[in-house]
Formats: sequence, structure tokens, C-alpha cells
Amino acid sequence: MTIPTNGGAQSPNLDNQRLSAQLELKNRALAATDEGITIADLSLPDNPLIYVNAGFERLTGYSAAEVIGRNCRFLQGPGGNPQTVDILRSAVRERRAVTVQLLNYRKNGAPFWNRLSITPVSDATGVVTHFIGVQSDVTVEREATDALREANERLRAASEAMRLNLQAAEAVQRSLLPAQLPHVPGMNFAFKFRPCHDVGGDCLNILRLDDRHLGVYILDVSGHGVAAALLSVTLSHMLSVIPDRSFLYRASGDCPGGYRISSPVEVVTRLNQHFLQNPGPLQYFTMIYGILDQVTAKFRYVSAGHLSPIHFPYGHAPRIRETGGIPAGLLSQAKYEEHTIVLSPGDRLYLGTDGIMEAESASGDEYGLDRMLATLGQCSALPLAESLTVLMDAIEEWSVPVGPADDASMLIIERCA
Repeated sequence: MTIPTNGGAQSPNLDNQRLSAQLELKNRALAATDEGITIADLSLPDNPLIYVNAGFERLTGYSAAEVIGRNCRFLQGPGGNPQTVDILRSAVRERRAVTVQLLNYRKNGAPFWNRLSITPVSDATGVVTHFIGVQSDVTVEREATDALREANERLRAASEAMRLNLQAAEAVQRSLLPAQLPHVPGMNFAFKFRPCHDVGGDCLNILRLDDRHLGVYILDVSGHGVAAALLSVTLSHMLSVIPDRSFLYRASGDCPGGYRISSPVEVVTRLNQHFLQNPGPLQYFTMIYGILDQVTAKFRYVSAGHLSPIHFPYGHAPRIRETGGIPAGLLSQAKYEEHTIVLSPGDRLYLGTDGIMEAESASGDEYGLDRMLATLGQCSALPLAESLTVLMDAIEEWSVPVGPADDASMLIIERCA
């Protein structure tokens, strides 16, 4: 048996070979990585670079010979963020790690976004002597992030502009509601309008046509948004009490320059023909228009595809009155028929829009006609305005948490008992 002369210890040459092999492997690994690796010496003036790997040379275009002995700030140039540079300088001064994104420039002048991470290295006594820097080209990522941010900013700006437009449209729509209803001895009137989360197209009014007759209308424009609100504005002008521009009057052949009140059939028929003749996108609406004789309490009306009037005779069960007709603006051959309701003392007549019955609960169930009639019946002894408040509150509660999908409007005519 041969006994080793060194007592079993490995030879110094073998240790040196292994150490040399490990260092070579580390050097090859540092050279192969895509990231730039740098080492800065803090013991020398201006903290110069004492090592850069091949990844740094590929990233920046500078050779190791060109950068060794220089501070890494030579990569900076115009367009950088001074605040980011200050963060980096503070970290170096305080000998702590930090990661920043800098706008740097290659040797050929081409800019690139550099994600730089620096880590302090301490000696055996704990004193920080060097910084190791890892640099990565994140230009594509940064440009994608910037593009996304710009797109989001444009989207927010467009959304804000749309919100302001909808607010303006909603303000216009509310301005169409009557500021004050006519005072008629022996008659009471009330209305309630509950807007949806979008701008809808409900509109209503009671107008004095002459000393004896009142024009009453409620309408619901198709669709939502600014277009619906603008159509409501147009209709409110057409249904004004200024004879020479209103569809509620016709020129009188018996009196040159005079006007007579148009019948409900004439009004709805003219509106239908007018919107059919207009170029552009299809615009249509449902409505009830009627004339109330304040002396006889007779209400003559025409329905154009609208929700039926609901007649609550005093002391009796409610009656769903005649409806029918085609929404105005759809068919040129549409024919409209006049109906009559005579209100006795204590009677109430409700004219509403389908946003009331079609209000949906969280489970998708509609409020419906039966619930609406039951709610109105329970409020029959309340004053008109209070009864409408109860109804709208019930619809609001029914719609939680979905919220109203359409405007809900109702107008009440009551003949005093």
C-alpha cells in the first residue's frame, strides 16, 4: 500500500486548477448572458467601471476598453428624467440597492430604455466597496406601456367628453318637463319623472290650447343617449302652444291668419308623416296625445303604440283604456283612431311610460302591470304627488341593485270629487 506523503490532503496545484475552472465558468456565464453586467469601484474617484461583460458591449455598442475607468453616466443624454437620475445618485451616495428605468443612449446615438439594478458589495469589515450593476433593454416593454397609457388617457378623455355630453343632454331633457302645470278649477294635475342611468327620451306636458281646452301629451322616444334627448327637444317644439310653428294648431280657412285647434288624430298623423319624410336614420316614438275639455272633463286622445291610459273611476276597480296604433315615424300608411274618456268627480287618469312596468329586479323579473295597478290602488287616497312618489320609490326599490334601464314617467289627471 502506498501512503500519501501529504497525509491525504489535496495538492495545491489541484486546488488552483479547480478554482481556475470555476472562475472561467463564471466568466463564460457572465459573457453569455444578455444582460449587461458592470462592476463599479467606490474606492476610486468618480466610482469608475472596473469590469463590463460582453452583454454590456452588445447592449450599448461600447467595447470594454472604451468604458473601463469611466463612470457609467456617459450612457445618459437628453430626454432623461432628472428625478430618476436623482434617485439613482441618492442610492449610490447612501450605498443601497435600487432599480430604476433610465433613458440611455448607445454608442451610435440610438436611445433605449435601460432597466438598471445596482447592488452594493461589502468587504470583510462591512464597508461597501463596489456596486454590481445589471442592465436590461426594456425598450419594447416601455413603449408598449407608454402606448397603453396614452390609449387609456385618450379613452378617459373620450369618456369624460361623453359624460359631459350626456349631462348636457340630461339637463336639456329635464328642461323640457313643465316647470308649472296649469291651474284649472275642479282639476288636479301631477307628474313624476325618474331618469335612467343613461339619457332617455321621455317627455310630457299639459298645455293651454285656449280658454277651455288643454293639450296633454306623454311620449317615449326610441333608444337612449344624446340622439334620443335631441329628438325629445324637437318634439317639444313641435308640440308647443305657438300656433305658427306648432303641430297642435292648423290654419283656419274661416279667418285669414287665424288658427284652430288640431284634433288628436291630426296631430299624431302629421307627426308620423313628418318624421317619415326626414332623411337620415330612422327616428320613431310612442305617444299619447289628447285634448281635455276642462268644462265637461272629456278627454279625447290618440295612442301611437303607447302604454294604455289607466282610468281609476272613483270607488271602482281600475280600467285599462283603449290603446293601439303604430309608433309615429314607422309606417306611412299608419292610421290612428280617437278614443274618449269622460272623468266623473273623484276619477283619476294615469298616463305613463313603459319604463315603469319594464323595470327589472336583480333576477330579471319585470315590475309589471299587476304590481303597478296594485301600487296605484294602495295610493288612491293620497294626494296625486304623494301617490307618484310612492310608485317611483317602489320601482326604485324593485330595481336595486341593477338600477333603472329606462326612463319612468307618469302624469295624472284628477277630477276633484
